[in-house]
Amino acid sequence: MQETVRFPAEWEPQSAILIAWPNADTDWAERLAEVEETYIALVAAITRFQRVVICVADDDVETYAEMRLRSNRIDMERVRFVTVPYDDTWLRDSGPIALRAGDGFRLLDFRFTGWGGKYGASDDDRLVERLTAQGVFATQERQVIDFALEGGAIETDGDGTLLTTWQCLHERHPDASREELTAKLAGWLQQERVLWLDHGALEGDDTDAHIDTLARFAPGNGIVFQACDDEADSHYADLKAMADEIAALRTKDGKPYRLFPLPWAQPVIDIAEDGSRRLAASYANFLIVNGAVLMPAYGDPADDAAAAVLAAAFPGREIVQVPCRPLIWQNGSLHCITMQLPEGLA
Repeated sequence: MQETVRFPAEWEPQSAILIAWPNADTDWAERLAEVEETYIALVAAITRFQRVVICVADDDVETYAEMRLRSNRIDMERVRFVTVPYDDTWLRDSGPIALRAGDGFRLLDFRFTGWGGKYGASDDDRLVERLTAQGVFATQERQVIDFALEGGAIETDGDGTLLTTWQCLHERHPDASREELTAKLAGWLQQERVLWLDHGALEGDDTDAHIDTLARFAPGNGIVFQACDDEADSHYADLKAMADEIAALRTKDGKPYRLFPLPWAQPVIDIAEDGSRRLAASYANFLIVNGAVLMPAYGDPADDAAAAVLAAAFPGREIVQVPCRPLIWQNGSLHCITMQLPEGLA
């Protein structure tokens, strides 16, 4: 019999969440103390529900991270450290994309190019290879694919439908047609359909419009997406066009999706010596764990409203707010720094 291969949805049972601890050799160096507090809050939230695997650059980073976590009364029985080199901590894009393959897993190891060559990524591009060599993942085969693709650029419903954005994939592969990219993604990721969004991009996002900052699947044919109701905001027209695109999408059965628009946070401006810039405070960058949804909170009045939307989209799961304002300084948020490992993989 032919082996069944499937790309599971994020809300399916998980073994652990994979992250990498920030340190002075990463881009977090300038604001390390602030971002460490977010990582501590994140690990505290994850370990309430499941295990976390933490990549550390060396023994000193591990010792320090363990000390910080223990001092915050983290359940260390649910924490595993793995020493491995990494350029930065955005593991959604450099970590493994795991497909279920029979009784095991197929780990897809795409090329990671630092989001189209914007940043150095030589160690990040070898992360899956090195973690595999250390035996971090159980019962799996690693498939190396010479094609630039980041995990934050794709979203699956676990039932054969993939959601992505044209801007990102076209930026990475400008000579490929939509038909060619559709065929490649569907083949590697075992998808029946690929749905494309042509609109939607956030200021302060340097990923070229990753889908996980814009729109996410939810169980029962739902789509949670970042909306903008402020007509005076520079994002209004594009996010309205994206909302219209999403409303026009249909399930495999030809029915409209159940839609869950997320509220719009007030602009977050980073003021530096070389000028000011707007940061991408998206509520769509949430992380699903066993029994809960961890959502990025920005200290904004819309935080609680976003939590209510997620509670409606993911009934029966606890909604846990994690302070993520320090993360968006480096152009990402909660989902971007994590990668879920499906049940049985770790």
